[in-house]
Amino acid sequence: MKALVPIKRVVDYAVKVRILAGKGVDTNVKMSMNPFCEIAVEEAIRLREKGLVSEVVAVCVGPQQSQDTLRTALAMGADRAILVKTDVRTDTDLQPLGVAKVLNKVIEKENPMLVIMGKQSIDGDNNQTGQILAGMLSWPQATFASAVAFNDLKTELVVSREVDAGIEKVRVPLPAVITTDLRLNEPRFATLPNLMKAKKKPLDVFELPSLGADVSPRVKVVSLSEPPARKGGRKVENVDELINALKNDAKVL
Repeated sequence: MKALVPIKRVVDYAVKVRILAGKGVDTNVKMSMNPFCEIAVEEAIRLREKGLVSEVVAVCVGPQQSQDTLRTALAMGADRAILVKTDVRTDTDLQPLGVAKVLNKVIEKENPMLVIMGKQSIDGDNNQTGQILAGMLSWPQATFASAVAFNDLKTELVVSREVDAGIEKVRVPLPAVITTDLRLNEPRFATLPNLMKAKKKPLDVFELPSLGADVSPRVKVVSLSEPPARKGGRKVENVDELINALKNDAKVL
């Protein structure tokens, strides 16, 4: 059984984002794999190590530099990788619908039985691509997965989902789309020796137009600005002074 793992190259989570020209953020900084995507890669590798998946294929839609991100997935243990190359800004102009269309084309070529991906990226935070993709494929989906297992016949997945009321368990027949949540696993570290070995693993590159997917943005960013700076706090001596400040100064009582 083949598992396809879509991943995304994003500004590293530890970098302080800086706004440029009011319509985007500075991407000339350290970039890395989206944390939720790392969890998806780790889970696919664990399923392969259990003998439940035969091949793990990582796929990324992005610029040429995304090869580095794919090499990280290969160093973690993915078997091969696919880059759909584009110069479209992946944080603003390449939107969930467009990504889902591209992944749909890749799935037609690869014919996987399982797509496992992060529930969202930390740049757009849309949490839409997995759901849109499942709808396009007419496949069942299990989102916000915190545990993934197969039934005894390996014909369906038993997925624990993190929902507002707690943990919900669902069964989904294969093929299926799974999106991963934070508590599913802890991704392994891509060591230097494995990064060197990853250079020898297959990495196919396709130009985005060759897939025939329309990725025109449906949402336009009109402006982007930092939130207003918070004012300094104020200390009070007692409860009466606090109530007076809330009532007369802040006017929240």
